[in-house]
Amino acid sequence: MENLSTKELINGIKSGNKRLIGKAITLVESKKPEHRTQAEELLKEIMPLTGKSIRIGITGVPGAGKSTFIENFGKLLISKGKKVAVLAIDPSSSLNKGSILGDKTRMEELSKEENAFIRPSPTSGFLGGVANTTFETMMICEAAGYDSILIETVGVGQSEVLVSDITDVFLFLKIIGGGDELQGIKRGIMEMVDVIFINKVEEENTIKAKNTKVELLRALHFLPSKEKNWKVPVLLGSALKNIGLEEVYLKVEEFISLKLKNNTFEKVRQSQAEKRFDYWVQEYIIQKTKEEKSVESFYELHKKNASELKSNPSSEAKIFVEKLLKK
Repeated sequence: MENLSTKELINGIKSGNKRLIGKAITLVESKKPEHRTQAEELLKEIMPLTGKSIRIGITGVPGAGKSTFIENFGKLLISKGKKVAVLAIDPSSSLNKGSILGDKTRMEELSKEENAFIRPSPTSGFLGGVANTTFETMMICEAAGYDSILIETVGVGQSEVLVSDITDVFLFLKIIGGGDELQGIKRGIMEMVDVIFINKVEEENTIKAKNTKVELLRALHFLPSKEKNWKVPVLLGSALKNIGLEEVYLKVEEFISLKLKNNTFEKVRQSQAEKRFDYWVQEYIIQKTKEEKSVESFYELHKKNASELKSNPSSEAKIFVEKLLKK
């Protein structure tokens, strides 16, 4: 990685230099101790410039057309004077942490837009459908002046609801399949969604799409409301043909306005920041544990006991943490 000072990176972020924005993101993604120190310094400096965007999480099963939706929805936002950053999270190999990182090529038209920034990021094995530094990457994009952050998540199932912990709006893309239209949709995801868009609706499947909409609305009726006075809308359209995207935009705007009216917008963001704090506390404790020679030996001992199934892994972890805190 090219050695750039924190000041150079911050100036690059402020000026909207996409190359330096990318370098800053690479820095916060790095796990090297020296990079982590610089990353913390950078994030601290840009904090006053963050928090002014609308953060939209977009999820859906593989084949739902997430990339096509994001490309055309991003272009719609730009046409309305927005600056759009896309964080396209790619699945990493659990063996070598490699990643396909193909979303940038799939969003070729959007990537050419001056007011768009696309950053593919590997999950590096992190669960929840997002990369472990997606939140920090989002802060860098906000500091660079991007006021609409679109996060395309890995379609991994129930654990993907964790994306709601870093976004203001959670959008679920659905396509029409055979049999029971609700089959395979986890209750956890349904409880988290704010807007549902049934994609790839064509003239020949319009009736089926409308039936699917009725089924989804019926299912949503029995779930608790995530936001007071908000009924999750189910919209129909085709991202490829730019049908229904304007309606999605209006519903997103309506939902954000309602959160502001209900005084929940900032409260939810504060809660999300607290969860990031908890995450990093765990990360740094593990890191320090591996660095401290006096602690490393009994850390390895209990890990070995767990790996050899001499004891329950959770029990070994509890014993280790108790020893660590006593020390």
